[in-house]
Amino acid sequence: MNPLVPYGALCGIPNIVRTKSGADLFYRDWGAGKPVLFVASWALPSDSWSIQMMALLDAGFRVIAFDRRGHGRSSDPGRGYDFDTLADDIAAVIDALDLSGVTLVGHSMACGEIVRYLSRHGGARIRGAALLAPMTPFLLQTPDNPDGMAGEVCAAVRRQLVRDFAGWIDENMEPFVPGAGESTRAWLRTMAMSASLHALCECNRALAQEDFRPDLARVDVPVLLIAGGRDASAPPGLTAHPTARLLPDATLKLYEDGPHGMFITHRDQVNADLLEFIRSIGHNRLDQ
Repeated sequence: MNPLVPYGALCGIPNIVRTKSGADLFYRDWGAGKPVLFVASWALPSDSWSIQMMALLDAGFRVIAFDRRGHGRSSDPGRGYDFDTLADDIAAVIDALDLSGVTLVGHSMACGEIVRYLSRHGGARIRGAALLAPMTPFLLQTPDNPDGMAGEVCAAVRRQLVRDFAGWIDENMEPFVPGAGESTRAWLRTMAMSASLHALCECNRALAQEDFRPDLARVDVPVLLIAGGRDASAPPGLTAHPTARLLPDATLKLYEDGPHGMFITHRDQVNADLLEFIRSIGHNRLDQ
């Protein structure tokens, strides 16, 4: 099989990339120009990036997004929720579509996947990365990370997910997108409920335990960090600020009143900052 031809093109199924581990990843691919690849948050599919994708599409970029395994329209293989495999899934999409000069954009858990991709696969195909509400560098409380979250707190979240995921969504919607209208909340809820519960729990487990501190130092592309001062899921003091200190080339933008879901609540500001960043690295780095 030609690794640069999406699996779906060979078997008549549109918009599918088959990974080496056998997972089928649904992707959407709009427009032309320099490519921007979006990686969605835990529990959300590629649809969640529609607002940003339309803004960048209108600005002349090629915008691509895919559903993480166990999310959205991708397959639910029941395995592969470690960050090495998830990073390899990003590589599978990039390789299948033969992308180069890519800007990667991720939110929340996806920031760790992008960082691991850059550490594991390098930046040869990548122009830069934008990380929104990152959960890096390390969430778990350990002797050398005393401000992290206790392991029992993380385990309790997983127990709640299994017991009543729909209730968990409703309970956490206001902190995620404070003040959002009912139609937006219903849209987010519907997207989240489409994810595999097994995938959600295993991704949560991996995120709670993964230490990205060694990876961050190996990132060799410019990185834009966008953090929210009111982010209840990823407080900047635990996430964005130490992440910025560990990255060789990082710019941190803090939205003082921003929540975890700032790509929705602060959409215009996020869109403008993404465009400014992508255009700046386009001028500052040689075409790839």
